[in-house]
Amino acid sequence: MRNQKIKRMVGIALLMAVVVVLQLLGSFIKLGPVEISLVLLPIVIGAAVYGPTAGAILGATFGAVVLAQPGTVFFYEMSVLGTVITVMVKGALSGFLAGLTYKTLAKKAPVLAVILCAVVCPVVNTGIFFLGCVTFFYNDLALMGENVALLVITSFIGFNFVAEFLVNVLCCPVIVRLLHILKISKN
Repeated sequence: MRNQKIKRMVGIALLMAVVVVLQLLGSFIKLGPVEISLVLLPIVIGAAVYGPTAGAILGATFGAVVLAQPGTVFFYEMSVLGTVITVMVKGALSGFLAGLTYKTLAKKAPVLAVILCAVVCPVVNTGIFFLGCVTFFYNDLALMGENVALLVITSFIGFNFVAEFLVNVLCCPVIVRLLHILKISKN
């Protein structure tokens, strides 16, 4: 029992390190003008392998790194509290709900559980970001002009969402399946 807890803690810690590295290096991976964010992959994997709480921890780690990055200053200038709430809630809730989705469906339909887990994470992440933009930043964005508001919506929400969604849906089921195979072969 204790050995399992240690393995779980080490697994989550390793995934946290991957989240940090992917978030810090994520701006280097581009498809045209769109940054391809791979950071949701370890969140989905952790949520599926270790459960909703682990997903929330990994998502919160993602949020903490985002809050410390220079690009976040744009949002801090509009609302510090709004930025912290939006970023932390979107990270933690996307991981938690992805894990909950997996946990709910895994016994009856494991493949569907992984796919839906991989879908839920970017949908929740982007949906809460959109709600945060509307709630905390819309007036400031509107004052900057329609072009700025449109740019934020199309690039951050539109293009980035599509890229994150596709990366997750294509990669996570394969990765989680491999992890389960490795886990089974070690037992």
